[in-house]
Amino acid sequence: MRFVKYTFIGAGIWGLVVLLPFYALVDITGRRYAPPTEYPQFFWRFLSVALAWQIAFLIIRTDPVRFRPLMIPATLEKMGYVATRIVLYAGGRISSLDFQPVLPDFALGVLFVVAYAMTGKRTS
Repeated sequence: MRFVKYTFIGAGIWGLVVLLPFYALVDITGRRYAPPTEYPQFFWRFLSVALAWQIAFLIIRTDPVRFRPLMIPATLEKMGYVATRIVLYAGGRISSLDFQPVLPDFALGVLFVVAYAMTGKRTS
């Protein structure tokens, strides 16, 4: 169970560390692409939903057996991002540099699948 707890606390902390700076560093995002001020509803919505999932990962860590059903959408959150990046890269819509950030999410998605399998079904 330690593996499962460390997986989800690591994912939650990693996500917070990676995502929170974007609230203050909007200008950096706008240097390579159109600035987020041109599409604020998508930019801030993405950050809000992504941060909510980081909190969910930290909650899953508190009682992995109880929160095992949440591991399924948690895995979908990671693998959905991975699939999106793969499709965009394969279609030539993003560069290899823009594809690289998918690697930590893919690794976490795989760890989430392993954690789900290790947790097993809860016995009442």
